[in-house]
Amino acid sequence: MLAEVEKEAEIIVWDGGNNDMPFIKPDLHFVVCDALRPGHEMWYYPGETNLRAADVVVINKSSENPTDVKRIRKNIEKANPNATVIEADMELTPSDEIGIYGKKVIVVEDGPTLTHGEMKYGAATIKAKELGAQIVDPRPYARGSIKELYDIYPHLGAVLPAVGYSKNQIKELSDTINDVPCDLVLLGTPTDIRRFMDVNKTVLRIKYEFEEIEKLVVYSDGNVDVGSILSGDYVDILMKIYVPATATGTVDSTKITIIPASLSVLLTTF
Repeated sequence: MLAEVEKEAEIIVWDGGNNDMPFIKPDLHFVVCDALRPGHEMWYYPGETNLRAADVVVINKSSENPTDVKRIRKNIEKANPNATVIEADMELTPSDEIGIYGKKVIVVEDGPTLTHGEMKYGAATIKAKELGAQIVDPRPYARGSIKELYDIYPHLGAVLPAVGYSKNQIKELSDTINDVPCDLVLLGTPTDIRRFMDVNKTVLRIKYEFEEIEKLVVYSDGNVDVGSILSGDYVDILMKIYVPATATGTVDSTKITIIPASLSVLLTTF
């Protein structure tokens, strides 16, 4: 498959998926750490393996937890001192201009982030508190396997993890949401769950986009330069991953070469 893609593509971004290791040898290996989960980059397999193999480590949500960013940087320095470190944030925006101040809401977050990802909240929870909404505890209304999740993962509080690994579990999640007495649903999942189930309430999606704090440019000789962006045309994939440059430092857009690149995500983000 890779050989066929290489015939057409100039740059290949290979997503490792959660914390999986790439099964091709990348020219440029990205790993993403979560500033809200310091230490996870060293505690788990294959997360630690990815950290040690990375060319570039991105510390996401940096402004939310600057103290632990320093802790993560120290771990990176110990495990992979040659890696380039980039700090970044997630910009949270509601999908619609709906006033939710004082409204009763249920927050539905990305399932893996909350369960084995060990987070107690996600994007929807953050936005609900920021906008002054009243969060309704969904636990008394949880059905079947959804109810069991709260026993398996006791760190979960007044938040509903979006899990749906079977038709029955999707129905249990839908029934749980529909039974909670609230004004609307704040949805912090990567995909819109209404594609898979019926929801009897207004849904406000909280979207999140990657926001660079530091810039990354990789020149054609393989050297990494943090903090500078060349003038002229460049290939803008994820974080200005690759810029073909001449010896004088100017961009030569005719000399883009094929590079299989790997984006191996160390930790699930929001």
